Amino acid sequence: MIRSKLPAVGTTVFSVMTGLAQEHGAINLAQGFPDYACDPVLVDFVGQALRDGYNQYAPMQGVLAFREAIARKYAVMHDVTVDPATELTITPGATAALFTAVTTVVRPGDDVVIFEPAYDSYGPAVVANGGRVLPILLKAPHYRPDMDELRAMITPATSMIIINSPHNPTGTTWSDGDLCALADVVDGTDIVILSDEVYDHIVFDGQRHHSAASIDGLRERSFVVTSFGKTFHTTGWKIGCCLAPPALTNEFRKVHQFLSFSVHTPTQVALARYMQDETTYTQVGTFFQHKRDLFRSLLEGSAWSILPCTGSYFQLLGYDGFSREGDMDLAVRLTKDIGVASIPLSPFISVNDGQPSAALRFCIAKEDATLERAAERLRQVAGIASET
Repeated sequence: MIRSKLPAVGTTVFSVMTGLAQEHGAINLAQGFPDYACDPVLVDFVGQALRDGYNQYAPMQGVLAFREAIARKYAVMHDVTVDPATELTITPGATAALFTAVTTVVRPGDDVVIFEPAYDSYGPAVVANGGRVLPILLKAPHYRPDMDELRAMITPATSMIIINSPHNPTGTTWSDGDLCALADVVDGTDIVILSDEVYDHIVFDGQRHHSAASIDGLRERSFVVTSFGKTFHTTGWKIGCCLAPPALTNEFRKVHQFLSFSVHTPTQVALARYMQDETTYTQVGTFFQHKRDLFRSLLEGSAWSILPCTGSYFQLLGYDGFSREGDMDLAVRLTKDIGVASIPLSPFISVNDGQPSAALRFCIAKEDATLERAAERLRQVAGIASET
């Protein structure tokens, strides 16, 4: 028998809630994937790449034309100049990029600071590499980072800080000021920043996404991870990317080449061709803002409280006005009783005394009709919710 590196880790809450939704025929607003098709033009481009013979290993660092398209995207969207040869690496999804970055940096005995609620892959990646997670709790309802608390948390053992904006699960975004404050905190240290930016195109209300790659004092010490599954509605394709300065990229690729080596070639070729049209990614925020606004409007005046949402494709709904149940208990019961599946916040929190807000996470990356049906059921929830 082996001794588990992750004895406290079980099946993810995403799998649990999706399985429960399937079992009960519920509307699945739990796991973050669309219920609509991606652009058929992109599908055709993949088919053409297959027919054109792009069926062997891609270069370890990724197809050059694809990396060049990503570099153009960073210039257009973030006014950041990126060298596609030395600063971009294509990965089999963002989760693999996150794990690779953690493995590149974290050694046994290192401390890694994580802001919670946090996407559930961060902590296990740190622990699997012998590190220790130091969590900082983001407080409802605005979930803003507290830089004074962060500064007090840092020790000589701190090797990495993991940040996420737009944020999963809360739907909040970091401002330029937040990132500049972070740069000030780590100034004079060797701390590496791992910035999860997979929802970088999904920001609302005229805001602009602020990337760690665009901030002096962060760019030279940051791994920035993004995903094309979220941007182009193709989560099953598992195509991600890591942007980092050449020195960090060199170390990242040392791990990447033995973790996955390369990524599906025809998909990279197709995405490179597809992204020649900049509107394929510049209009993503508008697309999702419509869905956010629709979902919120459908629930106005209901028993749910609608929490702030400035990015990502998740909306938090508060339930403290009608129930005192634990979030997992309520999420499970609503899946069974009204047929709408969601995600509780408690699995995103490891702080011993950290209490999640009385809220559930709902994915808005769904057909309008799906959101309308779900909202109609959710408006009825107060009548069946437990008061104990």
